[in-house]
Formats: sequence, C-alpha cells, structure tokens
Amino acid sequence: MSSFLTVLTVLAAILIVGFSIISSAIKVVREYQRLVVFRLGRSIGKKGPGLVFLIPIVDKPVWVDLREFFLEIPSQTCITKDNASINIDFLIYFKVFEPDQTVIQVTDFAGAARGIAMTTLRAVVGDISLDDVLAQREKINQVLRAKLDEVTERWGVKVTTVEIREILPPREVQEAMTRQMSAERTRRAVVTEAEGKRQATITVAEGDKQSAILRAEGERQAAILRAEGFSLALDRIFSVAKNIDSKTLTLQYLEALKVLGEGASTKFIFPLEFTKLLQPIADFVREAEGQK
Repeated sequence: MSSFLTVLTVLAAILIVGFSIISSAIKVVREYQRLVVFRLGRSIGKKGPGLVFLIPIVDKPVWVDLREFFLEIPSQTCITKDNASINIDFLIYFKVFEPDQTVIQVTDFAGAARGIAMTTLRAVVGDISLDDVLAQREKINQVLRAKLDEVTERWGVKVTTVEIREILPPREVQEAMTRQMSAERTRRAVVTEAEGKRQATITVAEGDKQSAILRAEGERQAAILRAEGFSLALDRIFSVAKNIDSKTLTLQYLEALKVLGEGASTKFIFPLEFTKLLQPIADFVREAEGQK
C-alpha cells in the first residue's frame, strides 16, 4: 500500500513538473505587448503578438509594453538666464518602439528618463529669461521634447509629448503680474466703454444726418411742386390772355373805370392811351351803323 502511494506521489510530481514546463514553453502575447527572448543569455529578438513557443529552461522571456505611458516630473527649482528662481513641473509621454533595445540598452529607462528630464529642464530654462519662460511655454515644451528624444532614441524609446503643467515665478513677480492683469482689465473696460460711447455718438449723428437729408428732400420736393403749380398757373393765364381781343380788353378797362367812379374821389386822371383804347369801340359802333 505504501509503495502504491509512493508511485502516485511520483506521478503527480511528474505531471506538475511537466505542466509547468509546458506552460512556460507556451506564451500568449497580446497586441500591445512584445516578448524579448534570451536563449542561453543571448538575445534572439522580439516575439509576438499571438502564440509564442519557447524552449523550456533554455529560453528566458522579458515582457515589454508598447503602449504610451507618462512620467510625472515633480516640481523643479530652476534658475533663468536673468537669475530668477522659478518652480516648474511637467509631464513626459513615452512610447517604446524598439523593445529589444529597451531591454538591452538600459536597466530602468523610466527612471533614467526622469533623471535626464530634470537635468534637461534646468539646462533649457537656464538659457531663457523669465519673461520668455512665462510667455513661451510651448516653445520650451518643443525644446525639451527634442533634447529628450535625442537621448532616449538609443534606448528604443520615443518621446511623444512634453507638457509643462505649472510655472511658479517668485512672489514679487506674481504680485507684479497680478497688478498688470488688473490694470489690463481696467484698460479693456475703459476702451470698451469708450468704444460704446463712440458707436452711440456715430449712431446719433447718422440718425441726424438721415433726418436732415429727409427734410432737405421734402423741402426740395415741395419747392418743385410749388414751381410746377406756378408754372401751370402762368401757362393758363397766358393761354387765356392770348384769346382776349382789344374790344374785350377795352370793355374791361371801362368796367374798372366804373368801379373807380363809384368811389368817394371826384377827380380822375386818364392816361394818354385812353383814346387808343376807345378807338376799337368807335370802330365797332361805326361798323354797326353802316350795317343798318
């Protein structure tokens, strides 16, 4: 009985060892992963994605993640070109593009990249004045990314983005910036108010202008209508005057004298042309008598 148990124990141990060997020989590599395989201490390249078969005991795999990751660089005290002390913290985004180089060339590329980032930041800020650091954040990001990329490229790592999160200048500079921003807001408010008043004045002036134009246009039209009416009256008077003969004119003259005679005055002065005016009447009387 004891010998049977011994055999079962040995078989179980063999099965466990065999399963362990088989499981270590078969690896499932995901799309975002790669296996860097070392065979007897020598790199034989990267494997994956999919099923990867290894020689148990002989092959040793190292897993590498190809997804982009970031390093948070804590706040660093830097001295600018004009000897101003500022604190800067930023993020660095990396991505492995050569897994075998990443494993072979550097032990901890994340820690190494963090140290290089701090040193590079101080070097870049030291070549720039405080005003440029505050105003050219994007330019500093680009310079940092380019310098870091030069170093990390030999590790098979690509620096994709560098983002400065916060820049803290000295307290006196912050107070000056606050006063400047307040003055700028006041200036903009004054400019906006002045612009509003100017637009209102322009609008009122434009309205007065249009009103004056309309009044002038109305007066012009009224003057034209009056002139046209006066012209029509003259035309009618002239038309009637053309049809009045000398006899009618003489009778109207006598009628006017009759009206004058009804007045209180008893003395009349006749013009020399009065006899000429009576001549047509005398001619008319003679013609009438001759017809009888």
